Amino acid sequence: MSKQLQDAYIVAASRTPIGKAPRGMFKNTRPDELLVHAIKAAVAQVPGLDTKVIEDAIIGCAIPEGEQGLNVARISALVAGLPQSVGGVTVNRFCASGVTALAMAADRIRVGEADAMIAGGCESMSMVPMMGNTPSMPPAIFERDENFGIAYGMGLTAERVAERWKVSREDQDRFSFESHQKAIAAQQAGEFKDEIAPFMITERFPDLATGEVKVKQREVSLDEGPRQDTSVEGLGKLRPVFANKGSVTAGNSSQTSDGAGALIVVSEKVLKQYNLTPLARFVSFAVRGVPPEVMGIGPKEAIPAALKAAGLKQDDIDWFELNEAFAAQSLAVIRDLGLDPAKVNPMGGAIALGHPLGATGAIRAATVVHALRRRNLKYGMVTMCVGTGMGAAGIIERL
Repeated sequence: MSKQLQDAYIVAASRTPIGKAPRGMFKNTRPDELLVHAIKAAVAQVPGLDTKVIEDAIIGCAIPEGEQGLNVARISALVAGLPQSVGGVTVNRFCASGVTALAMAADRIRVGEADAMIAGGCESMSMVPMMGNTPSMPPAIFERDENFGIAYGMGLTAERVAERWKVSREDQDRFSFESHQKAIAAQQAGEFKDEIAPFMITERFPDLATGEVKVKQREVSLDEGPRQDTSVEGLGKLRPVFANKGSVTAGNSSQTSDGAGALIVVSEKVLKQYNLTPLARFVSFAVRGVPPEVMGIGPKEAIPAALKAAGLKQDDIDWFELNEAFAAQSLAVIRDLGLDPAKVNPMGGAIALGHPLGATGAIRAATVVHALRRRNLKYGMVTMCVGTGMGAAGIIERL
């Protein structure tokens, strides 16, 4: 006998500021430290919740090795002070790892197998390089033409998308400039305050004269990426970095970054038991595959699938957090689906704010949860393209 699905409610959503990699504010901060901070901040948002009812922590990470290896989910849950009864599992869907973790946590609750879960993501691109320390691809990738695109660098896939969807260099640079402008405006208006948990950075310096180690601390509460001095003219002077005669530059690509985010998802039973006020409901999630060489178009397949699963229309979505891996792929998706540009990344995207890979989905989910409440909107979506040719999309409803 089939059992009716129950709702999964988000009762907390928090994140760290995002640092620039590899020489930004978190260059010496471990990713598990960032995740611990995000988990603690999420727990602090629901002081009435007994953490003993949390059953598992599902955490996304795109390069789960080095400082973010060894099942960073379980280790960080323990270091964050959660009961030892709370499990932990690290999941990897590259750039969609964080939102996949949220969907998996919600699914456990929706099918009745859990009543309280932690979901999140973490990534340090300062400490763990893109592709990891010892990347190794299967030779079979190069034996069949239909799989060769897996070996493309992300920048080359963006060049393919720009060419096929006819996205000009000028349009990419304009889109990037607007991302910075929106992010700066949102920072100045304090719109990130509800989602960001300020982080205290501790730095140690040797004093050669005294032989002592001096300690300096500073609190950071804003994303490091947005630049007030960005201009369309300046962006236009940057050279392509992936193809000699291409259009994709460092200025119209997402920033390599460090950060973490965490959310708490519960059942209606826990809401009533602890008298909690839900922030939002997790509605639906979808993943779809696309040709690897044009991986950036993934959202154009995942978005309709998530809408269908939710029984919603595209016009029902008030806020799209479309991860700006590259301006080229973002514009291709917006134009192909006919998304309303005013609803896409109203507070800027990854080109300005940064893209800490496996953490981004959780970070942007926190953005959606708080933005919907602050602006009295109903439905929001977190969506992104994914390496090797995928798109992912999750829908969140304000309550």
